[in-house]
Amino acid sequence: MNAQFVGFGRRFIAALIDGIIITVFSFLVGIVLGLAGANAQGALSYAVGLLLGIGYYVFYQSSAGQTLGKKVLGIKVVDAQGNKPTAITFFLREIIGKAVSGIILGIGYLMVLWDGKKQALHDKIASTYVVRV
Repeated sequence: MNAQFVGFGRRFIAALIDGIIITVFSFLVGIVLGLAGANAQGALSYAVGLLLGIGYYVFYQSSAGQTLGKKVLGIKVVDAQGNKPTAITFFLREIIGKAVSGIILGIGYLMVLWDGKKQALHDKIASTYVVRV
């Protein structure tokens, strides 16, 4: 694969944009479902947020090829052959891998700073790379 791997800064800004998008969307869905505000605590509110996150980070990304934050920053996730990963690979990367990356003070995310191919731990777990579009 002949691609330009993306470092920490661009990935971090894309993650901030995605975080804002999913927070606003979750809030709006919460209002529609009557879950927003002081009474927004509980299993239903958590479940809705979790499902929205999985939908956005796994299914939207596997169909569109990138999240909106990544699109704005001109980056995307690819597999070892340079192709768009499957939904299962995105689930492994975004849900399982990122949970592991964040377990010990976020060291898994910081691995991008010293890894030769700019892979975070969740990229290594899912055999993915973040590249410029």
